[in-house]
Amino acid sequence: MKVALFRKPEDFDIEKAVSLVSSPEVGGVVIFLGKVREENFGRRVLKLIYEAYEEMALAEMERIREEALRKFPLKDILIWHRVGELEIGENTILIVAAGKHRKEAFEACSWVVDEVKRRVPIWKKEVTEEGEFWIEGNTARPAR
Repeated sequence: MKVALFRKPEDFDIEKAVSLVSSPEVGGVVIFLGKVREENFGRRVLKLIYEAYEEMALAEMERIREEALRKFPLKDILIWHRVGELEIGENTILIVAAGKHRKEAFEACSWVVDEVKRRVPIWKKEVTEEGEFWIEGNTARPAR
């Protein structure tokens, strides 16, 4: 399973993820692990709630994965995201890029993170001490 959505309490098994993209020709594996942080836009974050249009999210994650494999000289790449209510310090997204060399793995990993945030129908709501806010890029809108 190279693209997946995980619901709490299930978390990422990073060793399994690395093994899914590894092979004898892989010389570099780059891992991006996103986590819930305690502050955003100057507000103390209490937790995040991720919602997804799951069928569409998985399909778009697979398209991004396939595009990355065409765009970069990779051996493989994996995209996993969690949905539901997540506490400070919990994992949110895992990208694992495997290439013959480190450079293409770093470039692909960065590109995939940006594309997932831009294209995949997963919405993030921050629960803060000041209320709830929907986060889109660098914008926060009060949740109603």
